[in-house]
Amino acid sequence: MAKVAFVYFSNTDVTKQLVEAAISELEHTEIECLTHQISGKEIIEGRFKNQELMDSLHKCDAIIFGSPTYMGSVSAQFKAFADATSDFWEQQAWAGKIAAGITSGSGLNGDQSSTLQYLSILASQHGMLWVGLDAPFSDSNKNINRLGCHLGVTAHSPDGSVDESDLKSAKYLAIRVSKVAAAFAKGI
Repeated sequence: MAKVAFVYFSNTDVTKQLVEAAISELEHTEIECLTHQISGKEIIEGRFKNQELMDSLHKCDAIIFGSPTYMGSVSAQFKAFADATSDFWEQQAWAGKIAAGITSGSGLNGDQSSTLQYLSILASQHGMLWVGLDAPFSDSNKNINRLGCHLGVTAHSPDGSVDESDLKSAKYLAIRVSKVAAAFAKGI
């Protein structure tokens, strides 16, 4: 059985709603989920500290990263987590794991794709394999990816509500990641 982790920060709960939608899609599968919402209490003198989480992530087959887009990139809280992964970067402890990303922003574009680019670079530095969306925004059969970003899930929410299509995109990405992770776990 594959194990998929979700590590994210959410301030207005938009990113959290996307992550929860993704997790709900995996509840009726054989995929085991680990979920961690980054907390400011875990950041001590600017450094993220949670060794128990890192130890758990080492045992996962896939990690889906999530952060709202702030000023064209991940939140400071997520960045503190990402910086802490440098402690085991040289050992490539996450090499071969599957990775994906979820972001949200209050601007219609808001440079959310740059946040996903950051997350994919983080994954690449760790030797992870990135999974994006395989659906154009014009695919009315799937009704996902309404903002047209193939790198991962992007959502636009100026008021804290999440568009149904964005929630469906998060669910779709979770299934894609879980299928790839399960195939890799079986050695396919």
